[in-house]
Amino acid sequence: MGGASFDPAHWATFSSAKVAGKATSAVFTARGLRDALDPKLMKNMLRESCDDDVCPNSTAIIVGLDETGSMGIIPDYMVREGLPKLFQEIYDRKPVTDPHIMFMGVGDAECDLYPMQISQFEAGMRIADQLTDIYLEGNGGGNHYEGYIFPWYMAAMHTQIDCFLKRNKKGYLITVGDEEPTPVLRKDDIRRVLGIGPETDLTAQQLLDTVSRMYHVFHVIVEQGSYASHNLDEVVKKWSGLLGQNALRLADYTKLSEVIVSAIQVTEGTTVDDVVKSWSGDTSLVVAKAIGGLTSAKSGSGVVRL
Repeated sequence: MGGASFDPAHWATFSSAKVAGKATSAVFTARGLRDALDPKLMKNMLRESCDDDVCPNSTAIIVGLDETGSMGIIPDYMVREGLPKLFQEIYDRKPVTDPHIMFMGVGDAECDLYPMQISQFEAGMRIADQLTDIYLEGNGGGNHYEGYIFPWYMAAMHTQIDCFLKRNKKGYLITVGDEEPTPVLRKDDIRRVLGIGPETDLTAQQLLDTVSRMYHVFHVIVEQGSYASHNLDEVVKKWSGLLGQNALRLADYTKLSEVIVSAIQVTEGTTVDDVVKSWSGDTSLVVAKAIGGLTSAKSGSGVVRL
């Protein structure tokens, strides 16, 4: 997919008609998994980020949003403020070319009915409609983690991205949530969600090693989430042990887009100091905390270990 490009005027029209002044339940109206986001119904079992006349040098960017429990605030924030900010800052700062953005709705792979919802890659306003199609199931389980590594499996096995295939340039995969990393993705859960799947369970490390071939992988720890606010040390320890410096601590969820863009800038070669100084006020403080440990991974594997 792809095509078109982000237009602030179109965003303003969309926001006025579908978002402004409305409660979360009136914005996210799905009461179950929408066909458009059902992994079982993907054409050829793939989501594609393809170059075209409008976006000849596309860059695939996947943002996996935890939609369980208190984390429903994150999709809500993205559709009200975060999405236009994400597009506009990438256009203005130009860390990468022609962003194609995909959203994934992430639930508990073991407990939820619909733990994986997956949009198309889009360069324009169609992504806003797909974002509001996400079903905020809001459940999760008592296992201390959500299905954050399910997007790693989907990206590795079920995406085709021209930035990598044509230019050997990695895309970006950022998951967002407040719980610990999933230790194992079970084959039965994959088959339940996709209808097909591997013959064995897959560990987080196995999936990380596989997906890092095509994507720079980050996880944003939402410190304001109900789980992280009570177990932050353990959450940070687990994610840092898995991702090293690519585990980013987010002190203010309303700065999520700025942190994502900043992580991309550093990965593409801008220094942390220059990125932090480019933001003002409270934003610079939140960004500094999130990306302070990053170094450029431009010529590396996409996951730099401490």
